[in-house]
Amino acid sequence: MTTKIFKRPDGRKVDELREMEAKVGIVPNADGSAMFRFGETIAIAAVYGPKEHHPRNKRDPEKGTLRCEYNMLSFSVTDRIRPGPSRRSTEISKITQWALEPVVMTEKYANRVIDVHINILQANASTRCAGINAAAMALAHAGIPMKDLVSSVSIGKLDKQLVVDVNKYEEDWEEGEGATDIPITMTSKGKLTHIQLDGKITAPQLKEAIELARKATKEIYEVQKKALKDSVETK
Repeated sequence: MTTKIFKRPDGRKVDELREMEAKVGIVPNADGSAMFRFGETIAIAAVYGPKEHHPRNKRDPEKGTLRCEYNMLSFSVTDRIRPGPSRRSTEISKITQWALEPVVMTEKYANRVIDVHINILQANASTRCAGINAAAMALAHAGIPMKDLVSSVSIGKLDKQLVVDVNKYEEDWEEGEGATDIPITMTSKGKLTHIQLDGKITAPQLKEAIELARKATKEIYEVQKKALKDSVETK
């Protein structure tokens, strides 16, 4: 009896990430900035702050506020999208905030705010994960105290097969049981800070997806860490 080997449309192995690229310091007037790329998906993040929080009634006397804004630029996809906030971008902005908050030491900035602006320059799936990766690097580049760096990846289920870092074709998969998308964010030590599930999956498969993400985020972390280290060495 022979075991059928699952072949992904772009030829990658089931646990293989797309080509990655990361840089910091790409927005000169920001306090910290970074770019992160998964294949054809490119995200840029810029950090401003910590700064005085306005309006005053939004201030927290015990800790600082982390505000995240995610935006897909109108030219980031083939079919030009309507510019400005949307329900989806508002949701992803909040998810990004939740993914980052566990590691950002906001208790050091009572009554102040840290703004993180994420723009997707080019989209081929996994945009929220690329945005979180860029944002984490930008916060570190800005010198914001953090307990750890976070890394994010999307695990997909194509029919019954789990795969790492889905692209747009895989995201729109229509064969068999259809596609399931599971964006996951972890610290470098493998602690979850964010997980979502769009689709159907069994409990054993979810456990397997988390283990795949743990392995993949270690690879992503190394790319992020190298970019940050290179930026210090070139100063």
